Amino acid sequence: MAHFTVIGLGRFGVAASLELIHLGHTVTGVDSDPKIVEKYVESLTEAVICDCADEASLRELDLTNCEAVLVAIGEDMQSSLLCTLALKNLGVQTIWVKASTKAHHIIVSKLGVARIIHPEEEMGIRVAQSLNYPMVNNFLAIGDGLYIVEIHIKAQLHHTTVGQLLGSLQEHSADEQTNVPRNPKGKVAALMVKREHNVFSKIDSDFSLHTEDALFLCGSRAELKQLAPRLV
Repeated sequence: MAHFTVIGLGRFGVAASLELIHLGHTVTGVDSDPKIVEKYVESLTEAVICDCADEASLRELDLTNCEAVLVAIGEDMQSSLLCTLALKNLGVQTIWVKASTKAHHIIVSKLGVARIIHPEEEMGIRVAQSLNYPMVNNFLAIGDGLYIVEIHIKAQLHHTTVGQLLGSLQEHSADEQTNVPRNPKGKVAALMVKREHNVFSKIDSDFSLHTEDALFLCGSRAELKQLAPRLV
């Protein structure tokens, strides 16, 4: 369990705070509006009224003990930048910042924060991917052109084996000591299957898939795109 501070309790900041609490962490929510702080005082681990752009006020919160601080201030770019600069001056090591515009992103990037977030843009990309590949429930980019995708198996694929599904795309092997699938560049690897409350992590080509299984695959965008017609 870690402790996080979220500065700015708009819809994005509150959603992030509540999810962190759901994941077992503690969260201090900070906002300059007393009415907003009062609204969420029962939902968060701690809710604090603070002038987020004032370094002296932020110093009283002892933010250096946090795992990370998320600056979730919305459209007020000036307050967001002043808050971020104050956090840097206070020695906060890990700062994530929500950026609303390209100019906001450029300026924040000069401050050396850990990550800059564009919620609307990132969600728009996820929605587009879901519309383009409705069989993909979730996806995660892991770098080097590779993605992990979660696919729900349809009724017409019931009792299809992983080998049959992946066909010539599959070159699935595992490290003998770790049982971790190796994924040669450009190939698709089956990582695991979730079936109701059970998780199967050792997936070979003879593994039989069932309707409503959640199959997790790792591969390049091109290979996953080539696989998509088999899943509909």
